[in-house]
Amino acid sequence: MTVYLTGRRSRLRPTLRLRLTLLNGVLLVGAGAVLMVLAWLLVDDALHPADQLLPGTTVVLADGQTLDARVWQEHVVDAVSGELLAKGLVALLAISIVGVAGAYVVAGRALRPLHQVTATAQRLREETLEERIRYTGADDEVAELAATFDAMLDRIGEAFEAQKRFVANASHELRTPLAVMRTEIDVTLADDEADVAEFRRMATVVRDASERANGLVDALLVLARSEAQSGRRLSRKVPTDLACGVSAALSATSAEAQRLKLRVTATLGPAQVVGDPSLLERLAGNLVENAVRYNHLHGELWVRTGSADGHVYLVVGNTGFEVDPADVPGLFEPFRRGGRERTGARGSGLGLSIVRAVCDAHRGTVGAVAQPGGGLEVTVTLPAADTTPVVTASAVVSPPTTSPADPV
Repeated sequence: MTVYLTGRRSRLRPTLRLRLTLLNGVLLVGAGAVLMVLAWLLVDDALHPADQLLPGTTVVLADGQTLDARVWQEHVVDAVSGELLAKGLVALLAISIVGVAGAYVVAGRALRPLHQVTATAQRLREETLEERIRYTGADDEVAELAATFDAMLDRIGEAFEAQKRFVANASHELRTPLAVMRTEIDVTLADDEADVAEFRRMATVVRDASERANGLVDALLVLARSEAQSGRRLSRKVPTDLACGVSAALSATSAEAQRLKLRVTATLGPAQVVGDPSLLERLAGNLVENAVRYNHLHGELWVRTGSADGHVYLVVGNTGFEVDPADVPGLFEPFRRGGRERTGARGSGLGLSIVRAVCDAHRGTVGAVAQPGGGLEVTVTLPAADTTPVVTASAVVSPPTTSPADPV
């Protein structure tokens, strides 16, 4: 466990404010010393009027004393140099004290937002994530830092809210089949006249509910595995044809497609990628299953795969009920089904969230477009195999964070 010590230390620390003040003081004293030396040299060089007089020339002072001109010149130069040095040192000391004090005050004012950042970070808790610095000073580097910190807090707050929604929705989805099973069991056991047929009916309901709960748990595990590898090396990277996964998915859903009398159009060109075959197969399976599940009688389903410009693409579209274009981004959030949250019907609502997580893990993109007459078309784009090295790596699966989702 890592422990971060953020409390103030009692001993004197070389704080940024102190370092800036000392640096300013050193520069100020150094500049003053250089100017004083230059002034001394200029005065010493300028005070040589006797050099222009004839040798042996004398001068009479105010007190009546007569001195050789060159001796008088030496006395004047020594007196002026000494006075200049003494007064210069006093002025340099005064300027240094005032300059260092002013630098300390100015540095403190300039670094005040940094103290606000520190204080805000120390106060942050799950219940105080709404706090922000809201810096209103000059538009400088400190303002940029404060704005970046506030933006980071916005993202953290959104992540916490998404995590809360995810946990609440997952709890609701798991509780529903468990409640169904318990209710069926209690009702059947309370019926003294229940026969074998009634027990069989109860067993069928319990089995269906357990299958739904098991499917939800499996989907959560896939989502966790996909998100654990997002932004890091995949645990498996082998050449895979995305078209093969689509063909398997179409075969698996053929019975349901025939029951709905769907017209299926598949244009499957080579789509060679490098990645985790099981995750890519789940990606294709989720899209095809959604296209069948959220279709209507005598509807259409179209699938296309291919490659272009160093990328491969997978397009899956279907007819169905109308989807508001504003609701399309929400389909990639967990437990959303066609714009409806936790309806308790048709799938776990993790299908498109798994698709997006798998795309992120493979450094790809996914987007969806609502069809004018109803339905949805989802496009997945992944790096082609010839642009992706084949390597073997290890990735540790961590508990799921929150990610986006949809139908399934």
